[in-house]
Amino acid sequence: MAMTPDDVLKLIKDKEVKFVDLRFTDTRGKEQHVTVPVKYFNKDKFESGHAFDGSSIAGWKGIQASDMLLMPEAGTARMDPFTDEPVLNVTCDVYEPMDGKPYDRDPRSIAKKAEAYLKSTGLGEVCYFGPEPEFFIFDGVTWNVDMSGCFVKIKSEEAPWSSGIDYESGNMGHRAPVKGGYFPVAPTDTLGDIRNAMCLALEQQGVEVEVHHHEVGAMGQNEIGTRFAPLVQRADWMQILKYTVWNTAASYGKTATFMPKPVVGDNGSGMHCHQSIWKGGKNLFAGNGYAGLSDLALHYIGGIIKHAKALNAITNPGTNSYKRLVPGFEAPINLAYSARNRSAACRIPYVSSPNGRRVEVRFPDPTANAYLAFAAMLMAGLDGVQNKIHPGDPIDKDMYHLPPEEAAKVPHVCASLEEALGKLRDDHAFLTRGGVFSEDFLDSYVELKEQELTRFRMTTHPVEFDMYYSA
Repeated sequence: MAMTPDDVLKLIKDKEVKFVDLRFTDTRGKEQHVTVPVKYFNKDKFESGHAFDGSSIAGWKGIQASDMLLMPEAGTARMDPFTDEPVLNVTCDVYEPMDGKPYDRDPRSIAKKAEAYLKSTGLGEVCYFGPEPEFFIFDGVTWNVDMSGCFVKIKSEEAPWSSGIDYESGNMGHRAPVKGGYFPVAPTDTLGDIRNAMCLALEQQGVEVEVHHHEVGAMGQNEIGTRFAPLVQRADWMQILKYTVWNTAASYGKTATFMPKPVVGDNGSGMHCHQSIWKGGKNLFAGNGYAGLSDLALHYIGGIIKHAKALNAITNPGTNSYKRLVPGFEAPINLAYSARNRSAACRIPYVSSPNGRRVEVRFPDPTANAYLAFAAMLMAGLDGVQNKIHPGDPIDKDMYHLPPEEAAKVPHVCASLEEALGKLRDDHAFLTRGGVFSEDFLDSYVELKEQELTRFRMTTHPVEFDMYYSA
């Protein structure tokens, strides 16, 4: 049963909470917060909200109209496991104080509109999401970018490149090779205790953990599998997971990153997103078609594939995202679906029960704003259902060794953020249906991402010296 404001006030008293931390998410997906001493937090906060200045949030209001309200949602309250004093974290929606409506650039409010739109169509009642975010844990990282040049240096005792370093405590010598980090036991996997601690902290905050393991990247790549949940709740959990991973790593004197491609030459970090639509307690993706899918599920896939390049601007939102989505490797760049092929954009996982039937969209990465990414994928899938967009035949062959004439017929995801932003400009009507995404928000999103793109374009890269210095 979800907590009420009265339940939250009781929890504050029972846990002797000293501060209430109000959390919200900006356009880029970064969680922000403001902290209220408990003596100033009462039931009125749930009804009238907490005022703050929105003009300093990138992509939000100008200084001439900066007043905004944080509206706490009681059901999201959880104790913070990382603070010295007892702190209660509460996730908030952002509202306009003038009209009392959700702010149309607030990612969480957009996600709520997507859930409401699904119900309004009559096609389904709930869309479940189950993301699989991968991340790296390093011993340290340093970088610098200025007029004199730039560099980045990653420190990882697990990394193959560390075999020649004479550590003060000795060199353990047990290391996975490049792309060999999947599942070896300790002492090769040095991060088991850290992942255990992360999982326990997640459970304390109400996020149910199903599995954790070392991933393929030899230098500290990991994955924690958490249970599926309805769209908004699952995006909330994604924010909790990131917060937990970063802070647990820091407590061990290490640093964690969800960058899609922090290491050259080893696996990147993706965020495969499992999704299904339910109505009346039934999984509408289960049927008698390919891999046990229903026509509705196939049409949902059709919508994802049709709009994939526009989705890339939201599901793969950084210039670094496209260093992972490169042809010829394991990256899911092929806009096709398959029950076997992991390089397909949409995979149908094997399940023993029709209730588990789902679609796994494999191209997103964990730098995506989960609220926006989940909402956008749902809207693309619903467009496929509403317009009966069939995805064509599945491709179960090895896509890496298709004959050239066959390979040429399989479209790919975008190859750059620039391309993705262009596709989003041209193809976004499916996002604005039901007022879920506003034109104003999409314009502001593209503008924000173009600023990142311009900075990246204008910065000289060390590899350019390697290629052109003597030209």
